[in-house]
Amino acid sequence: MNKEDQVMKGFRDLYNKIVLLNKDKMEESLKGYKPSEVHCIEYIEKNADSNVTKLADSFYMTRGAISKLTKKLIQKGLIESYQKPENKKEIYFRLTEQGKVIYNIHEDLHNEFQERDKVVFEEVTEKQFDTMLSFLAKYNSHLDEEIKKVDLQTE
Repeated sequence: MNKEDQVMKGFRDLYNKIVLLNKDKMEESLKGYKPSEVHCIEYIEKNADSNVTKLADSFYMTRGAISKLTKKLIQKGLIESYQKPENKKEIYFRLTEQGKVIYNIHEDLHNEFQERDKVVFEEVTEKQFDTMLSFLAKYNSHLDEEIKKVDLQTE
């Protein structure tokens, strides 16, 4: 196996192990909520003036799929829609008090998992972080370009 294959296998293994370790606690603490709903709540809380287009772009989903998701979240009382006085056309989302409860549970779990894994990150040097971040930026940029090509073909 060459180094490229080793890196890709390493990413997959790492991701799968994180999911395995976090899954039960996430499901138990956020019972009744799908991961897509929780991640939508997280995005809305962390990004001012979230709308269907921003959510669709962030999650690589269609606007139609995001519309269905946000309608569910509104029905569950987790988010609410609003409009700005200067722009009556665009609809934005913000969390309700119940949505903030779910957001906080999710954040607390992430903090707990981060604390669990801190021992690894404490040993990483600045130079190693910079190298990893540079690689991730390059790979993300490449994948963004590939996604644009696919989007152009489907239009």
